[in-house]
Amino acid sequence: MQLDQATIAALAEHLENAELNATAVSKITDKHPDMDWEDAYAIQDAIRARKEQRGTPVSGLKMGLTSPAKIKQMGVKEPIYGFLNGLHAYRTGATIDTSSLIHPKVEAEIGFVLNRPLKGPGCHIGEVLAATDYVVATVEVIDSRYENFKFDLKSVIADNTSAARYVVGDQYRQVGGLDLRNLGIVLRKNGDVATVASGAAVLGHPAASVAMLANMLGARGKEIPAGVLIMTGGATEAIAVEKGDRIMVDYQWLGSVEMQFS
Repeated sequence: MQLDQATIAALAEHLENAELNATAVSKITDKHPDMDWEDAYAIQDAIRARKEQRGTPVSGLKMGLTSPAKIKQMGVKEPIYGFLNGLHAYRTGATIDTSSLIHPKVEAEIGFVLNRPLKGPGCHIGEVLAATDYVVATVEVIDSRYENFKFDLKSVIADNTSAARYVVGDQYRQVGGLDLRNLGIVLRKNGDVATVASGAAVLGHPAASVAMLANMLGARGKEIPAGVLIMTGGATEAIAVEKGDRIMVDYQWLGSVEMQFS
């Protein structure tokens, strides 16, 4: 690590205040160019601890930058992970207030819930599928706290991978017999098709994203707990939304997820 604990705490407060006040800031590596990966995750951990100390529930985990579309769109090279704020969970059909967001975007994802914990190293797709309780359609609303949605990998890790809101579908399916690799996804904005994708867009198979998360956490002495939502990363590129927009995402075999932005 390159940053001391006081600097990590100050940067966590800075980024969380940007989130809570819906105010964009410059990426933190501008002032701390020597910070490393451990520093970035330590800042994210400190933000999580700040929320937990105030009683905010952590409802799950999320992977980010797991599709070629997202990697190209954001100009980065490898997946990252963050946590889900339980106060920001919505069900399909929800109305989401944009006044507390900076520059929101939506992306279609596939969610997993496990019936037992998973921990790397060596976790693989077969182990994930064997431990999966169910899968569910999800849509993430991302909202980077950085100006113009521009950041580098370390800055976005520290910013909890741009996590903001998420919307969960109402169909829960066991993985037996589901071809998750070829699961089709169509995202519509105000009735028009904005983008399409398949499960294969997420590291070749969405379960590979869960396995990668288990291995990444294992390297830090942590695990994926049972019973929490794991969002596997955007299968589609992120689509900008604003007040008045309607989003509907249709998932083959998993139903639809809808939301309105107010």
